[in-house]
Amino acid sequence: MKPRIKLAEIAPDAYQAMLGVERYLHSSGLPGPTLELVKLRASQINGCGFCVDMHSHDAKKAGETDERLFALAAWREAPYYTDAERAALALTEAATRLADRGDAVPDAVWDEAARHYDEPVLAALVVAIAQINAWNRIGVATRLAAGSHRR
Repeated sequence: MKPRIKLAEIAPDAYQAMLGVERYLHSSGLPGPTLELVKLRASQINGCGFCVDMHSHDAKKAGETDERLFALAAWREAPYYTDAERAALALTEAATRLADRGDAVPDAVWDEAARHYDEPVLAALVVAIAQINAWNRIGVATRLAAGSHRR
């Protein structure tokens, strides 16, 4: 698959702005493993092969276990995640699938996330979810190929 457009070259200011958000996220206090799980789960939902590939490899390089990576799509049924990670994943799914229910992000989902993360980290989590959804839409729309970032 060949990309339709090279966003970083055609719109470098936009691309750099998104990288600025990434820098913020990595210094935000949101735990690194949680950030990678959020990015990977949203990418699975959105069908972004490029991002699924990238974040699987990034998580593995950062020390993530195979079990947690393999079971992420079924995180509710797998014993490998902390309560805080489960809360982050539930918020990720709700905020990624906005049109799937009338109450897109139910209070119970929000409240559980707020129980595990203080406000600055919760804000970072919301930004992380929005950011990966934006990256997914760029990857899917421009047809970025899985693995192409490693070539």
